[in-house]
Amino acid sequence: MFEKLRGLSRLGEKTPDHPLADARELRRVIDEIPADNARRALDEIVVWLESLRAAADFPQDRLYEAVSRLDDAAQPSLRRLARDYLHSARLSGVEEKRLWSINHGFWTLLAASYERCLPALGQKTRAGEQLKQFLPALSARLIAALGSVSKWEQFHYGSSGSTLWQRLGAAMRLAEEGGVASRAIRLRENASGLTSPQQEFVKIVAFQAASLDGLLPLEIELAERLIAHFASAFYFSSLAEHDCVYWVDLAGAKPPTRLARMPAQAVATLRFFKPAAAYAGIAGLLNEIEQGRDMPAAINLGGQYPARTLLPVLRHLAAYLAPVPPQRRHDRFSVKQRALVAPGLVNACKAFSGQFATPVAGGPLESWIVENVSRGGFGAVLNEQPGEWLKVGALLAMQPEGGASWLLAIVRRYHRQGESEAHIGIETLALQAEPVDVRTRAASTYAAVAGIPALLLREGGVAGEVRVLLPFASFDLRETLQYAQGSKRFQLSPVAIVEQYADYELARYRLSEIA
Repeated sequence: MFEKLRGLSRLGEKTPDHPLADARELRRVIDEIPADNARRALDEIVVWLESLRAAADFPQDRLYEAVSRLDDAAQPSLRRLARDYLHSARLSGVEEKRLWSINHGFWTLLAASYERCLPALGQKTRAGEQLKQFLPALSARLIAALGSVSKWEQFHYGSSGSTLWQRLGAAMRLAEEGGVASRAIRLRENASGLTSPQQEFVKIVAFQAASLDGLLPLEIELAERLIAHFASAFYFSSLAEHDCVYWVDLAGAKPPTRLARMPAQAVATLRFFKPAAAYAGIAGLLNEIEQGRDMPAAINLGGQYPARTLLPVLRHLAAYLAPVPPQRRHDRFSVKQRALVAPGLVNACKAFSGQFATPVAGGPLESWIVENVSRGGFGAVLNEQPGEWLKVGALLAMQPEGGASWLLAIVRRYHRQGESEAHIGIETLALQAEPVDVRTRAASTYAAVAGIPALLLREGGVAGEVRVLLPFASFDLRETLQYAQGSKRFQLSPVAIVEQYADYELARYRLSEIA
């Protein structure tokens, strides 16, 4: 590869000397990208994209072809690394960051590479005229690349850069002005279906509207694929119909805004969005999966997934992409108060058993700032580097500063503001919890078998039942649990699993005393 780059030192000269300016060399470079090593393949493609950025005199009529061919060549490796990121059971923090940086960095570079093709379009030159024939694909690929940047930001619960929607709007306007916004194209060489610049833009609008910061990364990926499947059924137009839900200004820098009222100024760049027929499609699919039917073969989710994985995603999309999206259930009240946070089930058991009555310096407890409270939970800010444990679904015990009681809660929303600040939406699970050691009824000698640490929640359940927090993979419909409390023994008969995350699960049990 580096031999092919030998001429790059002369890129500032008038005669183009970049290997990729030659069609045969471009084909050879693509053919030699390793197919059996995803990271090495992407490393090589990134080097070539970076070299194009440094090539001031690269022929404008060849630039789009070079970038798009490298884009196509990168897709198998990108899919492989995305699978590693989303499906690896126990990624270390270091490996998670590495995979995220590789993927996010590539899409960022690719989008910038497509944007370098745009200036030629406004020139009355041979290169500009030739590039116009690629305008549908160029604008669609650029929008899709920016959409992937946004998705990877969402995987990290971060905010998209301040310029993202400005760049998306500029690409969409370019397609509209060129009369190709609705032109049906194949996005990439081996793509199975057709799309258009507008359809790619609508996918990102719907992705933003769906409030995905309450989902796990795999759920976000599945949500995006489902949105893509129904993308053509969303309404997106310069005409504001009475039931439109969001608007976006293609000339502005803001993401789609809820249409509580019309924008202050009626400008030509305003576009309006509503779920339209897409909602019926999502709701119908949800009904099918709830009835035990398989996912239709026409919907590409990138793999096969059980109903327990798909249902939370479909229910979320059916709620947030409904004709009337959900409103906040409880009023929020502003406060400013610190709270101790004990992360995870083990630490929550310690908190409710009184082991954190006197916090030890350097222990597992963290200090967060609670900014608002409601009947359902809290909004908090963490002004330091978030721990690796912090993610949507994380279990924690909280104690207000100066208080003596703990409460049990779950992180429902997580939004990063830079590297050292995070805004967290927390749902109160219970105001009281009883730490117990549970054992299976099948244990031959009750006292000899090590107990499983669990938390018993008596409030908020069905009469005759309790909710129980257990370590991951502890629940079994065929297995009755028992625990001792003082001189009494109790039996927990399994009813159903309620929620399951990477390190704990919440389940319902019928409670009875053993005579």
